Amino acid sequence: MGFDNFSDLRAQFPVTESLIYLNHAAVAPLVRPAAEAMKRFCDDGMLHGSIHYRTWLDTYEGVRRATASLVNVSPSEIALLKNTSEGIATIAMGLDWRSGDRIVAFKEEFPANQYPWQRLEKSKGVKITWLSVTDPLEKIEAAVKGARLLAISFVQYLTGYRADIQAIGEICHRHNVIYFVDAIQGLGVFPLDARACHIDALAADGHKWLLGPEGCAILYISHALQEQVEPVEFGWTNVAGYNDYSARDMALRQDAGRYECGTLNTIGCFGLRASMEFLLEVGTDRTAPMIQALGDRIAEGVARKGYEVLGERTHKTGAGIVSFRKPGIESTAIVAHLTEQKISAAARAGWVRTSPHCYVTAEEIDKMVGCLP
Repeated sequence: MGFDNFSDLRAQFPVTESLIYLNHAAVAPLVRPAAEAMKRFCDDGMLHGSIHYRTWLDTYEGVRRATASLVNVSPSEIALLKNTSEGIATIAMGLDWRSGDRIVAFKEEFPANQYPWQRLEKSKGVKITWLSVTDPLEKIEAAVKGARLLAISFVQYLTGYRADIQAIGEICHRHNVIYFVDAIQGLGVFPLDARACHIDALAADGHKWLLGPEGCAILYISHALQEQVEPVEFGWTNVAGYNDYSARDMALRQDAGRYECGTLNTIGCFGLRASMEFLLEVGTDRTAPMIQALGDRIAEGVARKGYEVLGERTHKTGAGIVSFRKPGIESTAIVAHLTEQKISAAARAGWVRTSPHCYVTAEEIDKMVGCLP
């Protein structure tokens, strides 16, 4: 099924039967194929236990292959983890830092992409240069010179600002700086080529724009960086011979599986593989302009009603997140009012944050705007 017809695409989201869902930057409703895959796994586990364990292994590899297709890397560079934070911490804690090493970070980031780097200031004597994501590339390049790592989000969690990942990657590449991207707010719906962008490591959980379950995430780490990042969580599956339970050889796996510590979230992998394969079938060439247009419609609509829109939204920097507020009205009250109208949004830092996915209609956006006080 290619989902060429919008009604066929929308039919994969049963949430539309009861809600206008504009909260994918928080937790997305499961797309139908993901929910069905997880149900099948539950039924199979109930009826057959682990008899079909080979399908579990195939599912793990399926997640690696789907992720590799999304970001143009090798499946051997994909680790399956619990969440984005674990992916970031794997990089932050696994590198051999030296006192005086410097990191370039950005003040607008979600805490998951700040705290691990900040801990290194005290524990390792690392220094951090703080920038704004809207700083010009010239300022970013000046800060990168002499740094060891730069960490940035593909899309910012509150402003929705979509960074120029390609240009920043070229800067990092020129100066031999490790380039880390938190991709959770754009992976799967906006194009992202890790190879072309010179990304060394990238992490994302499945429960937002990827339309999968919580607690199941991916970490891309290039083969070159794998040689520099030691596993900090260590269990029986980090090693090359993990299938031989009687072996005691602790040589690491020769791929990103070396960062997987023990049993994986199998039911989550069933769901995430299905949701990723769904998005691959739809294609970012379709989802990106659809989501961009919905975000533009929200920004224009709320501005006409006198709301302040957070940040400057352009074709180049816009994504699926639009935050807005109105003086004299608490964002929590607005979100509560929308919830009463069966419209899902989120209150974040005094702003109403909306985040529509590709199956949302223009009419639903207009209804949300019309419901605003």
